[in-house]
Amino acid sequence: MNDLAVVVLAAGRGVRMRSDLPKVFHQVLGEPMLTHVLKTVGRLDPAKILVVVGHQREMLMDHYREWPVEFVVQAEQKGTGHAVMQAGPGLKDFLGTVLVVAGDVPLLSAETMRKLLDFHRKNRAAATDLTAELPDGGNYGRIVRQAGGELLKIVEKKDASPEELAIREINTGTFAFDKEALFAALTEVRSENVQKEYYLTDTIEILRRQGKKVFAFQTSDPAETLGVNTRDELAEIEKLLRQRREVV
Repeated sequence: MNDLAVVVLAAGRGVRMRSDLPKVFHQVLGEPMLTHVLKTVGRLDPAKILVVVGHQREMLMDHYREWPVEFVVQAEQKGTGHAVMQAGPGLKDFLGTVLVVAGDVPLLSAETMRKLLDFHRKNRAAATDLTAELPDGGNYGRIVRQAGGELLKIVEKKDASPEELAIREINTGTFAFDKEALFAALTEVRSENVQKEYYLTDTIEILRRQGKKVFAFQTSDPAETLGVNTRDELAEIEKLLRQRREVV
């Protein structure tokens, strides 16, 4: 897709993994999580794939030096919004849709991403968030919709009210954006939150304020969107991926 670029967020350390490895370099079925993600987004045939690296970036850049990807350095980890900002120069001459995906979601399928992109384009949206409904929203950002179904805002757990914490539809961290709308909105993101970080999710309210259309697209398979923050979660992801391969 000449009108598709992918930004993969892979800069984090993953403190709770109890390892100095970049989080995305921990293995699932013999391959780093990031490898699973890059293979999947490669099936979308994007014009370019930009990988945002930070912690132990030399390790990642060396491992993937033969891959058809471009590396973007986030020297200080100041949040997802800040990470995507670093990809701006690499997308200077690109026009179209930017898919933002985390490097620690090895179960996410190309089919689900295609459905997200089709929905995004059909609705001519400035932004579309891939969401999932879970029995318990846990540590994920909550999806607040308006009556017509359009996305109103995404509230991070640490900033959520008790009513918002009760919401079961969550942000998966995968987004489709119109490129121009995305980078215009990022210039207005501020770090006025508990974490003092620049949240990519804040672009949703900014785009709405600008009168642009933003949507949420809910996946039918929440397990696909599970990320990894701990070794227990890594083991669970590996178990799920093995089961899926056995089914295939």
